[in-house]
Amino acid sequence: MLFAHDTECALIAAAALVNTAGPDREGLPDVAALDGFFTAYGWSGRHEHTDAELRQVHALRPRLRRIWHADTDEVVRTVNALLRESRALPQLIRHDDEPYHLHAVPRDAPLATRMAVEAAMAVADLVRMNELTRLRHCDHPECDNVLVDLSKNRSRRFCDGGCGNRAAVSAYRARRAASHS
Repeated sequence: MLFAHDTECALIAAAALVNTAGPDREGLPDVAALDGFFTAYGWSGRHEHTDAELRQVHALRPRLRRIWHADTDEVVRTVNALLRESRALPQLIRHDDEPYHLHAVPRDAPLATRMAVEAAMAVADLVRMNELTRLRHCDHPECDNVLVDLSKNRSRRFCDGGCGNRAAVSAYRARRAASHS
């Protein structure tokens, strides 16, 4: 583990949330999809299961996506704005059989607020450790997904959307075609 467990979980969830929106896709089209995302990424606390909550989560995604495209100073401005707007007050807590970890807003804060603060706190750790280069874009030319490289040797190149497999198949077919010509 390179970072604290809650930092890694928050970074992975933030990247996954960003990747639910794209030019030709909507990964959170309805409340049921948000429910699935909530469960898949281990969120706890308040979850209203409403269209209003879904709209708030949708509104957060472009703000988080900008973090993957920004220089350090802009990342810091974004992180500070998210924390300030949410009135974050970091505290160590334990719940749901998890070890002590940081929460900066109450568990009954709106879901989008908790998502924003958890992402901001995790990115703050990256900034403090000079590790923002771990926030990357998928190397597949037809993909606009983001990823978090948590590998020890900083070698992750592709998102979780199957792009690594597509790249390997394309390379294999290119090698095979070259050997048959």
